[in-house]
Formats: sequence, structure tokens, C-alpha cells
Amino acid sequence: MHINRYTYMQAGFLSKVGLLAVVCFVLLATGTVTAQHTSFKTIGAQFDQHRKNALQEKLFLHIDRPVYACGETMWFKLYNADGTLHKPLDMSKIAYVEVLDDAQQPVLQAKVALKEGTGNGSFILPATLRSGNYKVRAYTNWMKNFSPEFYFEQPVTIVNTFQKPEAPEKAVDAGYTIQFFPEGGNMVAGVENKVAFKAINQKTGKGIDFTGELHDQYGTKIADFKPYKFGMGHFTFTPTKGATYTAIVKLAENKGFVKPLPAVFEKGYVLQLIESDPERLKLTLNQVGQPGEQVYLLGHTRQMIAIAEAATINQGQATFIVDKKALADGITHFTVFNTQQLPVAERLYFKQPTQKLELHVTPDKPQYNTREKVTLDLLANADNANPTANLSMAVYRLDSLQGTTESNIESYFWLTSDLKGTIENPAYYFSALGKTDAAAIDNLMLTHGWNRFKWAEVINKEPSAYSFLPEYNGHLVTGKVTHKSTGAPAPGIVTYLGSPGKHIRFYNDKSDANGAIQFEVKDFFGEKDIVVQSDFSKDSTYHFEIYSPFSDKYAGNKVAAFDLSEALQSELTLRHVQTQVKQAYFGNYTNLFKPAGVDSIAFYGKPSESYLLDDYKRFKVMEEVMREYVPGVQVRKRGGNFRFMVFDRPHKSIFQNNPMVLLDGVPVFNIDKIMAFDPLKVKKLDVMTSLYFNGPLVYNGVVSYTTYTGDLAGFELDPRALLQAYEGLQLQREFYAPAYETPEQKQSRLADLRNLLHWAPDLKTVTGKEKKVNFYTSDQTGTYLIVVQGLTENGVVGSKAVTFSVKQPVM
Repeated sequence: MHINRYTYMQAGFLSKVGLLAVVCFVLLATGTVTAQHTSFKTIGAQFDQHRKNALQEKLFLHIDRPVYACGETMWFKLYNADGTLHKPLDMSKIAYVEVLDDAQQPVLQAKVALKEGTGNGSFILPATLRSGNYKVRAYTNWMKNFSPEFYFEQPVTIVNTFQKPEAPEKAVDAGYTIQFFPEGGNMVAGVENKVAFKAINQKTGKGIDFTGELHDQYGTKIADFKPYKFGMGHFTFTPTKGATYTAIVKLAENKGFVKPLPAVFEKGYVLQLIESDPERLKLTLNQVGQPGEQVYLLGHTRQMIAIAEAATINQGQATFIVDKKALADGITHFTVFNTQQLPVAERLYFKQPTQKLELHVTPDKPQYNTREKVTLDLLANADNANPTANLSMAVYRLDSLQGTTESNIESYFWLTSDLKGTIENPAYYFSALGKTDAAAIDNLMLTHGWNRFKWAEVINKEPSAYSFLPEYNGHLVTGKVTHKSTGAPAPGIVTYLGSPGKHIRFYNDKSDANGAIQFEVKDFFGEKDIVVQSDFSKDSTYHFEIYSPFSDKYAGNKVAAFDLSEALQSELTLRHVQTQVKQAYFGNYTNLFKPAGVDSIAFYGKPSESYLLDDYKRFKVMEEVMREYVPGVQVRKRGGNFRFMVFDRPHKSIFQNNPMVLLDGVPVFNIDKIMAFDPLKVKKLDVMTSLYFNGPLVYNGVVSYTTYTGDLAGFELDPRALLQAYEGLQLQREFYAPAYETPEQKQSRLADLRNLLHWAPDLKTVTGKEKKVNFYTSDQTGTYLIVVQGLTENGVVGSKAVTFSVKQPVM
């Protein structure tokens, strides 16, 4: 507000009393502005607090290739990073990977171990899958607290060459649609509005080419428009108060459709962003139909605040000038708040990353013969001082079925993971051409607005209570205890989880007010049986349930319709032969697994007493074994039932209550049943002769029996216990490829028709230092693609794709 006091004085209108009133008014206005500035600052503080409470993970999968035949193996590498800084994040130790069909139903699932932010796994694609387009998605337990739109997703195609392709009942024409996105959020009458649009083929999900006209309610043409790239573009016009507008979209062959534009508001805000010069952005906020006020601009990049400024709307307009140097790389969200601290307009801006992991992949020659050694020189360069880079590499054959993928780790971390909806060919924006295509990237920002939160959850709200905890140390097995008779939650029930095995693991938890139970399990690899129970000598009326750890929420993005052309018949036949030959000649190498690195020490550590029963005379009755060989345990009978009384050696006394008795890691609360068990099935017996603390519980010693087979050896569990098959963490398969180092190997008559020549998920290199990678070509000629991608320890990402050819040797 500007007051020209001298003009008033010269005109003789200002007395001493009038001057005092003006001064008081100015002071009052200044106090109001100061208060507003103070309240605006709380937005930034609340936003920063929300960022700390809601740490974001970004999970990326490098999938070895885009197209598979049933019977082949899908290999993948996981990269888990801090969503703000993109540095490897060693928070979650488990990732969940799923293959979803076109109905969003999981057909394959796996739990994959993560270590220091990375992990790798595989799926063997069964012959029960039908041909179609699928999605591979991945997330952590912590990510389940947020929208499934933030899960990693990538389309893949799976072809079942054992089944005849399903002929479509009727040819269906592609459906087309167009969406309109006013810059800032709304169209407002009386000021110039920029309106972006995106038109797609609903069958393929790809952008379409067209010509369009904008008409008002009287049929008058207001503007012409057409897409710039990928079906996206924009136009500008000034809407009229009370008017409605319709777009007429004209396609080829005299086809087309009409679509109304969003409603025009009489009052509101219009935010416009332009690059005023190479160094600065100009954001203009137009306010229509409302009194001038103070507004606040908050700009954040991946939840890091880059700019926070207040301005006063003067004559319906406020302007902000932003130095690009103040913005972090990637997508910046500019949000304008009004005096009531309500967000009224938002705009996205993309700044090309200045730091990149430059990958140089150089084959020792451009062309190879079949069964010839390929040597690659791999060099990673980054701007920082030689950080370590964690990389993965796939080498596969290009054909009519599969080409290059449209996304990579660079486009995912910087773009896809922070935008809503499906982005066509995201890798384009990081190509040599796409980096300079300012119009294309700005249209993308206008049509794919997205936030990882809702402002209502940030401002003036208590911190959110999250249902899913990060799996810091191991997999969390969760479930519920209820009353059998009523189904109501049963709080305060001590519950035990055991998994029969030679490696003794044992867990307990007390159900909370909602009956929920949770067990953090260790070394939980492969297919398992789990036993969940309470102490049935005390509790006998409870029902136990174990939940699936996989998310039951799904993003709205659908896979493109599957359309298999008859022209691909020869490629499909070749894929079928390749799969069968590989299975026939190299099938024995399919299920080679790396050691899981399981700790063989029991959960209670070194026992006080340990007995290998084969070292003693074998008795046929367990009572004789316990009385003759185990001095740390006294066997007594009370009321006709057996009891164990363990010596408390540190205190030179005897516990009066039963210890925790385990058989292959499963609690046994009925001592009579363990005394009736055949001791010839028991290999080992451990005893802890002291108090043992396990979580919140304390046991009067531990007596642990281990059978030869580790599977309870026929011991009959209490029928009230829950016995359930449970898939643990996936064991890592070893990638196998034949070597042709000697003349004999090269002359082998075993056919080698592999189209995936090499998969290396754990390539670690120091930037600036060259690394050699070797593999061999197969009998399959053609053009092959080498894809390398990864990130450094300080969060710099990069990818590279190069080709080479394989031909038959000239005889």
C-alpha cells in the first residue's frame, strides 16, 4: 500500500489530526502484514516437519528385458533410494515384487532381501500364464502407508507359446480421449489462461495426432490447436464470464469427437509461469473478483523447500521472480497460498539435472561371431570425487517382439516417480534431443501435476499415524488374535511364532488393543511352515490369523491392450524353440541358488548344555534320556503330569515353573507330549540353565530339541494352533551362461539359442576406473543391446545403452 502524504499536504486536506489517523492506519497495516508473514512462515515449518515424519522411499527395478516367453526367467535388480536426495537408503530390508495381469491381479509374488539399498531376484514364468501385457510393481512395507501411485511399475509382455493366441471375438476400434489442464488449476474469466491438453489412444495409451478447434457456446471458433509431441500441447485464450467452451477434435479419415472444457469461474486465481530470461523464472498470479490480499509462494523440490516468499496483490496481480539457481534439479512444485493459508494455485517446473553418472560401455569390436568372447570396457564417471557406483547390466537380442525400453533409472528417479499418470517414453526427456526440448517438458509438467501428499495433511494437522512400519532388520510377519466365539479382537494375549527347521528361530508378541500381533523374523528364506499359538495350558479360546504382507491397493494406471500381430509368427516360433532348447540343454542350471548366508546359531546363542544324542547310548523313552543325560533339568511328576525343573545355575537354585520347551523351534506347552515323543528322532538337545529374556517375556530356562529332519518328525501339534505355509524371502538364483573358451567347447553339439546373453546385477566400480566385463555370444545371430544402469553412493544416477551385432563365422 502506497500513501503519498505530500500530495495531500500540498492540497491542504491533511490536518494534524488527519496526519495522526494516517500514521495509525499505516502502523496497523504494517502489523497485519507482519502477522501474515509470521503465519505464512508456519506453512514452511509444517511442511518441513511433514517431510521429516513422512520419509519417502523410491524403489526402482532394472528388469532385464521387456518381452518374455513362458518358461523363461525374468531377472531384476532393485535400487532403493531416499526420495529426496536419491542416495541409497538402507532403511527397508525387504522389497515386495509382483507381476500383475491386466485385471490388476497378482500372478507372481516375491519377497526380496535388500542390503544397503539394493537387492536382486527373479521369476520363472510358468506355462499357466496367458499371453498378454503385464505390470511389474515393487514397494516396501513403509511405502504401503502412502498411495500405490508411488509404487514402482513397469509394463512387460509375456507370450505363452504353448497356447494358441486367443482370437478376438470382434475387432474393437480404439477409443480416444482428451483431457484439459488449466495452468495453475482453474480457468478464470477475464484474464488470459493457458490450457494444456493431452489426447491418447485408450487402447495403447499412446498420444495421438489431431487438429482441434475451440468453440464457445454459440459455435464461434475461438482458437485452433494441435499437439506438439506425444499427444500433448497447449493454447491460450481469455474466457468470458458465463461462457462455456467445447473442443472439437478431428482425427484422420473424417473421425473425431467433442469434449467440453472445464468450467469457467467468475472468481479465482490464475498462475502463469514463464522463463523471463535464461537465469530466472517469472510467476504471475492474477486474482479475479476478490479483494487484494497477501499471498505466499512456496516452491519445493522433492519436499526440499527452495523458495518461500510473500507478496501483496496489487490491482489484481502479484509477481514473483525466482532465480533458477535456487532450485534443485528435477521437478519443483510452486504452490500459492492465500491469506487463509489455503492452496489456491499450483504449477510444476522441471530443471534438467546437472549431475549425471556418465557410463561408457565399449565393446572390444562392433561385430562378433557366434560363440565368441565379448569383452566390454566399462567406465563410470561422475562430477564428485570418485564415488563407488552400483550397477546392473543386461545383454539381450533385439527383434520384432522386443526393442529398447522406454524408461530407465534416470527418467524414473527424476521424472516418473514424481508425476501422476502414465508418461509416454519418459527416457526421451533425458536424450540428447529431449534435454533441449523445453516445449515438450513444459507440456508434460502442465498435464501431469502430482504431489506426494495432500496439503490438508500438512497444514495445522497432527503427525500422521502410520499403519506399516519400516522393516529395519528383517521381515515382519503380522496377524491378529480374536475370540473364537465372537470374533472380537483379543488384546493382551501372548502369542508365539515358530517355524520348524534345523536353524532354531522363535518369536513372541503380545496382542495390542486391536488384537494385532507382529513378529520380526530373521533368516526367513524359502518356503516355510509357520506355527502360531498361545500357551494353551492357559489360553484355549482364541483364533489366530496371519496376514499377507503384499499390498491390496493398486494404482489407476492400466496396461495397454494386448495385440499380437500375425506378422510376428516367425519370431514367436523362434522364441518357442529358444525356450525349449534352453530347457533341454541347460535346464539343470535353472535352479542354482546362492547360499542365503543364514546364521546357524540358535536364537538363544551358545547353550549352557548341549547334547548330541548319538554320542550316548540311545534310549527308546524320552524320560530315560532326560533323567540319565541331562543334569540341568529335573523331571518331576505332579498330578499325574510331567514337569521340567531347570537349574538356575547363576543363582544356584531351581526354577519351580516349566521352561520354554521347543521342538525344531516350535513351542511345546504340554510336557507330557514331549515326553511321549520318540527320542530316536532327536539329534540334538540344548538347555539354557538361567533366566532367558526374549523380547518382553522371561522364561525359566530353555529346553530345545532338534530332530534329524528339522520338520517336527511327525510330532502332532495342538489342533488349536495355526499351521500355515508361508513364503519367506526369495533365494537368489545364479545366472548361468555357457563359456566357449576352448575349441572343444566351441565345437559342442549342444544348441545354444539364448536371446539373453548376460545378466550381471551386482557390478560395483569406482568412478573414473575402468572395469572389464566378459561374456560369450550364443548360436543366435542378430543385433544385441547392452543396457547398464545404476547409481552412486552419493545419489547420482545414470544409464547407457549400446549395440553390437553377431553373425555366423565365414567358413
